[in-house]
This record gives sequence, C-alpha cells and structure tokens, in this order.
Amino acid sequence: MKHILITGSTDGIGKLLALRLAKEGHFVGVHGRTEAKLNATVTEIKAESKNNNVVGFLADYSNLSDVRKMEKEVTEKMPKIDVLVNNAGIFKAKIDTAANGVDVRLVVNYLAPYQFTNAVLPLLKKADAPRIVNLSSAAQSPVSLNALQGGISLGANDAYAQSKLALTMWSFYLAKQEPSIFVVAVNPGSLLDTKMAKEAYGQHWSPAEKGVDILYDLAMTDLVETGKYFDNDKGLYSDAHPDAYDTFKISTLIDETNDLLSN
Repeated sequence: MKHILITGSTDGIGKLLALRLAKEGHFVGVHGRTEAKLNATVTEIKAESKNNNVVGFLADYSNLSDVRKMEKEVTEKMPKIDVLVNNAGIFKAKIDTAANGVDVRLVVNYLAPYQFTNAVLPLLKKADAPRIVNLSSAAQSPVSLNALQGGISLGANDAYAQSKLALTMWSFYLAKQEPSIFVVAVNPGSLLDTKMAKEAYGQHWSPAEKGVDILYDLAMTDLVETGKYFDNDKGLYSDAHPDAYDTFKISTLIDETNDLLSN
C-alpha cells in the first residue's frame, strides 16, 4: 500500500486517478477547494473503491495561507507520502487576481504547489522511492518576474502558459536538489475531456482517461524518469520550453519565488 496525495482531485483527471488508486487499496489523500464537494468526493471514492483509507484536505489554492493550513493537516494525517501529484490547476477564473495581488493562475498553478511541496518534503523523504508528478502543459511561455510580483496583469492564456513553464523550470531544479526523489513534469494531453477544457475552450480532443493513464504510469510504474518532461500529446519524453534548461533563468525564478513566499 502506497500513500498518495493528489491535489485538485474533486473532479477531472485528479478525481479519476484518486478513484483508480483507491480501488487498488492505496491510502489516498484527496484535495479540494470547497468543503461540500470535497466531502462528497471522499464519500463517493470510499464507497466505489470499498477503501476507507481516503482522506480529504481542504484548501483554496489561490490563498497561500489556506495552503499553509493544509500543509499542517497533511503532516498530521499522512505518515509519509510515496507519491505527490501536483494536479490542482486553474485556467478560467471568476476573479483574475489572487489574495496576494498576483494573477490567480500563477498562484494556483505554480506558487501554491511550490510552497506546498517544499513544506511536505520531509514526508516524501520518509518513503522508499518517493515521486513528485507536476502537471505542466503544452502551453509554456517565458515567465515575467514582474507579473509574478503582481506588478503587471496578464491575460488568461499568457498567465496559464507562464505558470506551466514556471512549474516545469522548478521541477527540473527540484530534481537536481533532491536526488532521492523522482520529479517529473508532464503535459497530460491537450484539451482532455475535463471541466477545465470545457470552460476554457468549449471543446475537447481526447478522453480524460488519456490523462489519467499517463499520470498513473508516472506515479506507479517504471516509466518515470527524474528531471524530465513527458509530453503525452506525443506519448514520449520530449523537450520543454528552452527556458526550462536555462540555469540562470531557473535560479532567478527560484530566488524570486522564495522571496515572494517568505514575505
């Protein structure tokens, strides 16, 4: 039995992955933004999987103090983490700016998983062969440090693509910093049949299961390779955006991120 935590798992591929892993008898941590939906999801997964080792964690990822509360709760309720899937993400939002004045996509898709993962590294290090699977995207564009500081506002498409490149740059950095942990970034597939794709584009190209399958394989099988980017549109490890290999840009991003999160 493995201890697995999947953020953003009250719908879409996160929820389907949580259900599959619960059915296999693993201890699964589910995360959601609203209490009612989180409780309903945990109850549903427990019933469908006949597995009571399913725990819910509540946090609005656009609010970093909410994320801090969740870090404490996870530390109390999970003895270790074998696999962390940073799946929580946002594209379209009712409010474009998060609580800290930064674009909500940069906060939810990058700053929150960065802060959360670093807080639970001790739990990951208790596992024999821990893994972190970070959900990137085919959409990746150069990160504006000014936008990350809340200095300028971005359009939804640009903010989303910047957040996903930032996540990928950090994935490669973390893989080097933590050689005992497998860290992989993955584009689970463009326009999967999920709520996010419907809200953003009103259409989909592929079934959600395509994304679930690759997340499962990276989380549970020997497909995983650390410090790499898997592009599920191509079905193989591929090159991310050139900035993800630029050590100067990466260290600048990490310094800026640490400054932001320490304030």
